[in-house]
Amino acid sequence: MRRADRLFQIVQHLRARRLTTAAELADLLSVSERTIYRDIRDLSLSSIPIQGEAGVGYRLDRSFELTALMFTPDEVEAVVVGLRMAQAFAGSRLSDASVTALDKVILALPKSRRAEVERSQIYVPPVSKHREVDPMRETLNAAINDHAVLCITYADDDKKQTKRNVRPLALHFWGSVWTLAAWCELRVDFRNFRLDRIRACQRTGATFSDEPGKTLADFLRAAGVR
Repeated sequence: MRRADRLFQIVQHLRARRLTTAAELADLLSVSERTIYRDIRDLSLSSIPIQGEAGVGYRLDRSFELTALMFTPDEVEAVVVGLRMAQAFAGSRLSDASVTALDKVILALPKSRRAEVERSQIYVPPVSKHREVDPMRETLNAAINDHAVLCITYADDDKKQTKRNVRPLALHFWGSVWTLAAWCELRVDFRNFRLDRIRACQRTGATFSDEPGKTLADFLRAAGVR
């Protein structure tokens, strides 16, 4: 379970009960009590009104609601701008999802704050050249999620085409172009492939698992990102 999911489960569990011990939470979430103590501390530092102490038990202030009320006005604007960017650039699947996600943000806000959604004057108009790579982006995104090895035909700066098998790791948007970060079996190294230069793409039928030196984390380290 991801830590974010665990923190959410702790808050939900405390909301439903009057008093819960660290031992009970640790057993429920299959972690150590020390982990629970650390999580409770971090939640408290994040302004979640948890009452109680180690060795006694914890409870959540009954007035607490886990809604978008927790967002500051700037955070609401950041969410709105991010969803507008997804609608403009992220392809049809995520574009549709961004619309329904924004509806949920609006519904989660109290009526007195819903005008904040329209406060942002930052808009992201769709650009036709990004729509042209939508089908390729959807194909690559699915392959990344499935850890599917791909065979691509790629054109370089001189329009020379090569066919190679790659392990797709991530998609990056650079403002003007989209690229695929991948482990290239032909070059035995990481490569970035511009989506508008991928002439053909199909699954080989093989899948891959994370191997040391060939993962997305390794790619980012090699690129100096982390």
